Amino acid sequence: MIDQWIDVLLDTVGGIDPLLRTLLAGLAMLLETSVLLGLVVPGDTIVIVAALAIEEWQWWLGLIGATLAGAIAGESIGFAIGRWLGPWIERYLGRRWPRAALRWARTERYLSRRGGIAIFLSRFLPVAHSLVPLIAGASRMPYRRFLAWTIPACLLWGTAYATAGWLAGGTYRELSERLHGAGYVMVAVILVFVLAVYLVKRLLTRLEARHMADDEPDAAGGSGASATDAIARTPSTPADGDRRA
Repeated sequence: MIDQWIDVLLDTVGGIDPLLRTLLAGLAMLLETSVLLGLVVPGDTIVIVAALAIEEWQWWLGLIGATLAGAIAGESIGFAIGRWLGPWIERYLGRRWPRAALRWARTERYLSRRGGIAIFLSRFLPVAHSLVPLIAGASRMPYRRFLAWTIPACLLWGTAYATAGWLAGGTYRELSERLHGAGYVMVAVILVFVLAVYLVKRLLTRLEARHMADDEPDAAGGSGASATDAIARTPSTPADGDRRA
């Protein structure tokens, strides 16, 4: 039964023109990474489903390229909005949504303390990956420095998800003709990948949590200054992570 369901899924996805399928995945990534749409648009799921139908390595590379372009475009939109409207957004959240304002403040501290490393790691952290581009823009961080940290993270993310879907779909196609229940193998491949991603995110969240806590002085030298002000005052001085790059 599971093989029949997977056959229907692969036939449906495979029936979409490969170019259109690839562009749709890139669009999903743009929506997933822009502003706060990453909280509601399942870009990772769409990329995996699109990758299931890939049979040629050229389309695998195309999917990685589309997800990378979409992610960069989406994060650039968030960066631009933060540059123009960041202070207003922060004040608005403080008045209307105190819990969201608290999340903003924690992410702001994180960016101030970790610099470019925060931009890279935020791609793999829940919620933070939607807020960091906004806050980086509001902090007056140079756009070129922002791109230098976010491009490798988006490339790693897109390659991982595209490869997992491609391998799962390819494994099923190879086994389906000679192994009854090959669909379970495909599902197992996806579940192992999803579990690995979940564990990595949990580990990163626990390791980075101390940098978001409010019990340390801010990077500017005082507990009352915002990260936006701290970064704005020192635009030419990279964080520790930037100096190592």
